[in-house]
Amino acid sequence: MRLVKLLANLGYGSRKEMQIAIRNGWVTDKEGNRLKAESKLPHEEILFDDEPLDPPEGCIILLNKPLGYTCSMKDRGRLVFDLLPERYRVRKPALSFVGRLDKDTTGLLLFTDNGKFLHEVISPKADVAKVYEVELDRPMTGGEADQFSSGELVLENDTHPLKPAELETLTETTARLTLHEGRYHQVRRMFAATGNHVNKLHRAQLGNLTLDGVEEGQWKLLGTADIDTIFGKDS
Repeated sequence: MRLVKLLANLGYGSRKEMQIAIRNGWVTDKEGNRLKAESKLPHEEILFDDEPLDPPEGCIILLNKPLGYTCSMKDRGRLVFDLLPERYRVRKPALSFVGRLDKDTTGLLLFTDNGKFLHEVISPKADVAKVYEVELDRPMTGGEADQFSSGELVLENDTHPLKPAELETLTETTARLTLHEGRYHQVRRMFAATGNHVNKLHRAQLGNLTLDGVEEGQWKLLGTADIDTIFGKDS
């Protein structure tokens, strides 16, 4: 791929802007040699403004989503893409969410342009666990764990029962809930079925991947070792 197109696809700017960046010497190799539009180097050997290029297609980003941000590119208000560099909003292929979090849910959110990875994570057959920390409006009754693990709970407006889920009670009003599927507003609807209301919801883990070291509102690119932990592989 020509250098100008590569940089434009990664979102660094339009093709015209990238032609200007190359002429101005902002695109170099690791030794600081200025590249030309027709230069051909391995992706990892190219620097833009003295920084390594973002990964090529197959990029996976982890964000610790704060409260009040919407998983969208177009809605009004605060959007999760506002927390990433602007180039990720216009990157081609476009980044997709790996399981959305609603505006009132915080925690672990992934973005990717890798369709195969996206399918592997969200497919029910993959059985990738999703761990949520929940704060409830009222004390639990004590029967929730059995109800959620039964494999017989059918939510309102659904026709098929939920997969068994594991509930770990922490206090009367807080718990950790592990799901093995991802239905619309599933955690909130599960507790609504018990007559309770979720006040705070935080996704803490996906497979064995956690937010370790990523502060609220911060993000990082995932490497192979990180990605392997999602599927329970040794890193």
